[in-house]
Amino acid sequence: MQLADFDFDLPEDRIALRPASPRDSARLLLVPTTGPFEDLRVTDLVAQLRAGDVLVMNDTRVIPARLKGVRHRGESAVAVEATLHRRLSPSRWTAFMRPGKRLAPGDRVAFGETNDRACLLAALDATVVDKGEGGEVTLAFDLMGPDLDLAIAERGEMPLPPYIAAKRGEDERDRTDYQTVYAEADGSVAAPTAGLHFTPGLMDGIRALGVDIRFVTLHVGAGTFLPVKTDNLSEHRMHAEYGEVSAATAEALNAARAKGGRVICVGTTSMRLVESAAAEDGRVQPFAAETSIFITPGYRFRAADGLMTNFHLPKSTLFMLVSAFAGLERMRAAYAHAIATGYRFYSYGDTSLLWRAEA
Repeated sequence: MQLADFDFDLPEDRIALRPASPRDSARLLLVPTTGPFEDLRVTDLVAQLRAGDVLVMNDTRVIPARLKGVRHRGESAVAVEATLHRRLSPSRWTAFMRPGKRLAPGDRVAFGETNDRACLLAALDATVVDKGEGGEVTLAFDLMGPDLDLAIAERGEMPLPPYIAAKRGEDERDRTDYQTVYAEADGSVAAPTAGLHFTPGLMDGIRALGVDIRFVTLHVGAGTFLPVKTDNLSEHRMHAEYGEVSAATAEALNAARAKGGRVICVGTTSMRLVESAAAEDGRVQPFAAETSIFITPGYRFRAADGLMTNFHLPKSTLFMLVSAFAGLERMRAAYAHAIATGYRFYSYGDTSLLWRAEA
């Protein structure tokens, strides 16, 4: 398929710059396999579920992964910005850096503003040890482990998506807003945004219905924001992201499906991980590895029956995924409906509930 197949016009005013408050008051577009769409609220999700279903949620926690600093090379000093992408070791990260052309192996980078309130201002320094063809830079920090984590948390900013960051700066509200209420495992540089709509009360109501909630972990990398640069989708390569599905969660998903329950993934990250962990026969296996799965129309889904997901960018890999799941023409119609009726798009926007297209 071609990149142009996934293009659509989106008015600028549909991009949400703040989330709904309370979280579960956001709009929810129900997209059944056939028939008309329904305009609901996230609080109506309980009525769409039934006892025996399983909701799969990504419990990754977003770290403040955007760092500002100064690149030093001899007498030369240049302001730079890094968005941490993937942890390689207790002291090493890959990062996307701007301006990337001004960096070379051996360069030293001091992160933190000169008026930074942190007491370890000089400590968050790193050496550029490698520079990849895709624009990624490998940074070796002087600190490591928990000390490095604390320094990043102190100096870093929440890595808001470019379409929000271009319109306003990050502030203290984002430290809470851009994090799910069930976030546990530090490691993401982008939020699993469908999960931002959940509140403890909504989760209690879902459990009271007899729906199981299970957690997986997929650490979302900055590659999620990168545009597809090839017209032929077969030439696009996804950035790898680390994920884990425990043996207990895999067993629970398989048991639910065996009894007629449905597996509903909250967010594309949960779906990509569950599908990565599923065998050809649909049984989910324990998983602890990197995945670079790229789901486009024609993909045969193995384990997921439903998907709750926000509204995505034109020509993005995520719009390709939802088109593979519910059907390209079905999703074109759903997005046209969402735009016409005022749904809010992207990370802080409204959401949808999709049911898998019949094979």
